[in-house]
Amino acid sequence: MTDLAAATKLLADTSPAHGRLRLRGLTKEFGTGADKVTAVDAVDLDIEPGEFVTLLGPSGCGKTTTLRMIAGFEDPTGGQVLLDDVNMIETPPNKRPMAMVFQSYALFPHLKVRDNVGYGLKIRRTPAALLREEVDLALESMNLGPLANRAPNQLSGGQQQRVALARAMVMKPKVLLFDEPLSNLDAKLRERMRIEIRRLQRHLGITSVYVTHDQAEAMSMSDRIVVMNGGRVEQAASPDVIYRQPASVFVADFIGRANFLDVEREAASTDGRARIRVLGHAVDVPAHPLAATSSDVVLLLRPESVRLQAVDRRAAEGLGGHEGRVLFSVFYGDHVEYEVETEHGTITAVVADPNVDDIHQEGDHVELSFNAERAWLLPRESVTS
Repeated sequence: MTDLAAATKLLADTSPAHGRLRLRGLTKEFGTGADKVTAVDAVDLDIEPGEFVTLLGPSGCGKTTTLRMIAGFEDPTGGQVLLDDVNMIETPPNKRPMAMVFQSYALFPHLKVRDNVGYGLKIRRTPAALLREEVDLALESMNLGPLANRAPNQLSGGQQQRVALARAMVMKPKVLLFDEPLSNLDAKLRERMRIEIRRLQRHLGITSVYVTHDQAEAMSMSDRIVVMNGGRVEQAASPDVIYRQPASVFVADFIGRANFLDVEREAASTDGRARIRVLGHAVDVPAHPLAATSSDVVLLLRPESVRLQAVDRRAAEGLGGHEGRVLFSVFYGDHVEYEVETEHGTITAVVADPNVDDIHQEGDHVELSFNAERAWLLPRESVTS
């Protein structure tokens, strides 16, 4: 076992049991009277011990305010923050068994790496020998041992972020909170840090709540994603369910890229499926439960589920129900992206690992089809799960 793996295992073995976090009716209002704004609107959420949950949504959706109320930096207007069935609302932030990793790192510029990592333990009046032992362990688990005596301004952005993570881990919290911690890093470094954070979280089994607006971060790191909109939870589910079976048009449109097609219903929806007519074909597709009773439905089709086949036509005549005309194609190396004009509107298609000779050009006529099992029928109006 490497020194890094051994240190991580020891840190996990000496950490306390990790917490079960529950939010009940958590609400935050700003202002009064006509100026009152509800930033978080009666959020209910259960987070199991060791689970990595990401709060995801557009700016102003309430995700950061929710995180700050969990941490104790914002006082809720109503509701509860329960950690192992104990309401934390009256407990000040420094007394909650939680730790926060901030977007700005929040390192003390006048302290060395070692002293930054050990600052919280020093405030707790941890005996010097134990403090040194715990700091050494945290430094090794984050591969920071050689940097222990450097100042923050002598570190790269990624190294500073690892120091901030080590400082949180050394406190052995029941819950670890992340406030958009990777947003200041470049794209390649963000990808590496996602892997590092997730590796450490899995090894330690620590309950984690992560806030981001980056969909790739949420999809690649989370056990569950909580999509928020207007202060409410639109859907809380695993990344694959969020992507393949979104609870609403908002979630479908926010996560990844989506085509929404008008359809004709051929038969009543039963057993989670519906028979519809779309792109000139009658097909059976998976359906949201509320699609069975909604009078206005729409079909979600992810671009990678759309298939294109060349049509041997030179005349630019009217298009059939299952045909389209390529408006443009863009070659990205590992995939080609198309915008295709159809009588149903413009449809985006993505073809992975293309043969160069098979790439459709602007103006080409193509036949469209799709993987029916990857489609998803939704009520057009916004719904919540």
